[in-house]
Amino acid sequence: MEYAIEMEHIVQKFGEKEVLRGIDLKVTRGEIFGLLGPSGAGKTTLIKILTGQLEQTGGNALLLGRNTRKIQEVHQRLGMMMDQFGLYERLSCYDNLKLFAKIYGAEEKRIKMALEKTGLFEDRKCMAAKLSKGMRSRLSLARAFLSEPEVLFLDEPTTGLDPATAAEIHKLIREEQRRGATVFLTTHNMEEAYKLCDHVALLNEGNIVEYGEPEEVCRRYNHQKKLQIRLYDGELVELPNDRRAAEILKDYLEKEKLETIHSTEPSLETVFMELTGRRFV
Repeated sequence: MEYAIEMEHIVQKFGEKEVLRGIDLKVTRGEIFGLLGPSGAGKTTLIKILTGQLEQTGGNALLLGRNTRKIQEVHQRLGMMMDQFGLYERLSCYDNLKLFAKIYGAEEKRIKMALEKTGLFEDRKCMAAKLSKGMRSRLSLARAFLSEPEVLFLDEPTTGLDPATAAEIHKLIREEQRRGATVFLTTHNMEEAYKLCDHVALLNEGNIVEYGEPEEVCRRYNHQKKLQIRLYDGELVELPNDRRAAEILKDYLEKEKLETIHSTEPSLETVFMELTGRRFV
């Protein structure tokens, strides 16, 4: 099976409000896929459909080859980290995972492995209520890892975390990909998506407005096509990003004048703003 997730014209309405307006996407097995968009774009709604928490108004979705309307057929092959999946505050880290291990049908030995992977084994007896925000995120990830899922859904996994903790989460996500898992990530953190994702889709008001590899998407909207150069004397120089710059660059390099050089392709956030006129918040 080439695709872990397939969506065909997914529509979701709540009353008169159309939240998703015909989503067509495919996620290849083993990739980290990023669904990017501001709050209210429809990201969490789409995850709920894919994980069987919500039945779409129209269209079809397949998860590991099974219709998401029959998610129970593949439920134990999934892992989820979502805000609304709360932890049991009065239970320890270990007992939280023990409870979910029974729900997922995971062997109890997986609890120790998940705690070690997320760096929580030494804190296994600590109550969830006493954990820091970063530790709570790691415990939620440990829960998602319990069954060694084939598909891992992560809804805004690093929101509100400091850069060091977010980097730890990124490392864990990459480890899951190396194990063979497909990761479906939602985020409004453009830098996170650029670093982590093999492909991204930009979602705005229920529509996919762009799709591709992060670098490819940015290059596609590089209208300026220039090089921005800083020399050691502090001078800023802008050159066309073509053969006309070759001799000038050669001269700077030979005279050891060149301090930094950057191309002008936009960020994912800049692309989103160009396409929608909205900031990514």
